[in-house]
Amino acid sequence: MSVKTPSTLEKILASGQQAVTSEIGPPRSTDGAEIEHKANLIKDYVDAINVTDNQTSVVRLCSLAACIRLKQMGLEPVMQMTTRDRNRIAIQSDILGAASFGINNILCLTGDHQIFGDHAASANVFDLDSVQLLETVRLMRDEGKLMSGFDLPSRPNMFVGAAENPFAGPNVLVRAMRLAKKIKAGAEFIQTQCIYNIPKFKEWLKIAVDKGLTQKVHILAGITPFKSLGMARYMKSRVPGMDVPDNLIERLKGVPKEKQAEEGIRLAIEMMQELKGLNGVKGFHIMAIEWEEKVPELVKGAGLYPRPTA
Repeated sequence: MSVKTPSTLEKILASGQQAVTSEIGPPRSTDGAEIEHKANLIKDYVDAINVTDNQTSVVRLCSLAACIRLKQMGLEPVMQMTTRDRNRIAIQSDILGAASFGINNILCLTGDHQIFGDHAASANVFDLDSVQLLETVRLMRDEGKLMSGFDLPSRPNMFVGAAENPFAGPNVLVRAMRLAKKIKAGAEFIQTQCIYNIPKFKEWLKIAVDKGLTQKVHILAGITPFKSLGMARYMKSRVPGMDVPDNLIERLKGVPKEKQAEEGIRLAIEMMQELKGLNGVKGFHIMAIEWEEKVPELVKGAGLYPRPTA
């Protein structure tokens, strides 16, 4: 896959080296220093930093502003954008605004429904879905046009990504078809849902490899370490689309409570080491969830440090 944008993440992936991204959630305040603190914890261990967009439908400092702050720190942001809260006018406007600050990566998402967040009675938008958002970014970048047909004097130059969940059901074949749909719409990199069921992930990945999809898109495997047995149980029973096998629950149950976080990190590193060797896996997306200080340990443990230069 040839390089089309100034994105450092794209250049590393195109070079054939394993990429590492991680994400930070902006604060529920105006405190930009918190963004800088989290970014400083991980900046030397990742190639790009995702900034979430009001994840779980909870109001936070906006992704665009946080990405600009990362750019001002000399870092490489991945702006996450959901279609939940914006119509096509606002979406295209924010893409132009981000590009004007040199933000070169975007992750296209539909977003969690507002009933899961802190403004359950709010109106959603969903003027577009994630697939249509992918098509929109590619239209703006590749053809220099807005959806209205207006010719842009200058284009956003973004490396375009999407999320995919191999475990969302009804089966891995349908999820692979969903992946193909996103690639056709313009996805150039994929960050997957947290992987705990490695055998099922391998089934999904084999279909993607056999269909030639991994020749068209870079797949970054999603990693989220368990902090505790309680977190593992919550992820298994309360988070839609999450697949946590019983043997992982049993493994954590066999460890004293004060040692479970350490065991969770050990387990995540073992998973990264196993996934790293799979045909079709081009790197990792680490979602540490308010545990950013553990990202360096994960990256080092998986043998992915030091990070390459683009």
